Amino acid sequence: MNAQEIIARRVALELREGMLVNLGIGLPTMVANYISTGLNVFLQSENGLIGLDARPPEGMEDDDLTDAGGGYVTAIPGATRIDSVMSFGLIRGGHLDITVLGGLQVDAKGLLANWMIPGVLAPGMGGAMDLVTGAKQVIVAMQHTAKDGASKIVPECTWPLTSIRPVSQIVTNLAFIEVTPVGLLLKETAPGVAVETVIKATAASLMISPTVCEMVLSGSLTS
Repeated sequence: MNAQEIIARRVALELREGMLVNLGIGLPTMVANYISTGLNVFLQSENGLIGLDARPPEGMEDDDLTDAGGGYVTAIPGATRIDSVMSFGLIRGGHLDITVLGGLQVDAKGLLANWMIPGVLAPGMGGAMDLVTGAKQVIVAMQHTAKDGASKIVPECTWPLTSIRPVSQIVTNLAFIEVTPVGLLLKETAPGVAVETVIKATAASLMISPTVCEMVLSGSLTS
């Protein structure tokens, strides 16, 4: 199981019956592939689709069925198209139960930077600011470290913030971390990963839960 699959599987277990969920561009879209069979979750995309489903088999792509990043998706029975005004009304109005977003950095306060790197041309923030600000629960799904080995969980973000509102959880290929008012709480480690490994790979300070355990990557979790 590769790093991205570990992250997507663990995030999928946070979804509950009847939730309205937004999956951001990139890695977060993989979460749709691991939603438990029989769980009725409504996936929303900023470009105006409610009820999207996993990527279609090769050759079955439909140009009218894409996510916000332009990736092909399928649609569940009863899915609906809406315009961008209604789509962002849902987001800004606090009607999204969960949004899952990628991250460049998350700091010790849970503040997210995920839309640009200084000096690198960026097309814009898209809906990220609205999603972090408006969703009831914000999950960051990202690799624990950058390609150069630098931690992506830092004492303070050095890149432009997406929102001044903290995220809720951080799910990486190494750990499940809860953002609390007093700091970052390590609650789970990925299979085969020691707590000491997570601490070493994290530039920000971590509190360690007294009940820290290994991630469950299939089945379901109880609230």
